[in-house]
Amino acid sequence: MALRNILIHPDPRLKKVATPVASVTDDLRRLADDMLETMYHAPGIGLAAPQVGVMDRVLVMDCVKDEGARPDPMVLINPKVLWTSEARNVYEEGCLSIPEQYAEVERPAEVEVEWMELDGKTRREKFDALWATCVQHEMDHLDGKLFIDYLRPLKRQMITRKMQKLKREMARG
Repeated sequence: MALRNILIHPDPRLKKVATPVASVTDDLRRLADDMLETMYHAPGIGLAAPQVGVMDRVLVMDCVKDEGARPDPMVLINPKVLWTSEARNVYEEGCLSIPEQYAEVERPAEVEVEWMELDGKTRREKFDALWATCVQHEMDHLDGKLFIDYLRPLKRQMITRKMQKLKREMARG
């Protein structure tokens, strides 16, 4: 497994729609392993392939945060939402591609998602609480959408300017 570089906003690749995956290959399994290692190392609870510069519809997530609890890593290939609840939840979201920036985002409280697993089988599951927020946030990445796109323009511009400054500092670094 290898750590991958996480793209920092603004990067045009983060605004592109990812391509569906045709089949599970060894390269895809390696990508999933690398993404999980990168996500845990960051540390984060979710990571989408476009965030590491791969334009495939793949995301990884693990919302188990309790100290000592067993991790529950998930790899979702070509995920799609089948159902969303009318009930809404507000979570303060952050993003590995927008480090150190957080904002409240309202999303459906529960979602049912279908995806392909690394064994090629289709799986369907209902997510709630943090898992529901995380899977929706990561699926947004697959459609070229960031959590800041839900914010008012002024707040979004302010965060974008901070990220541009951060990237300049990193380039000098």
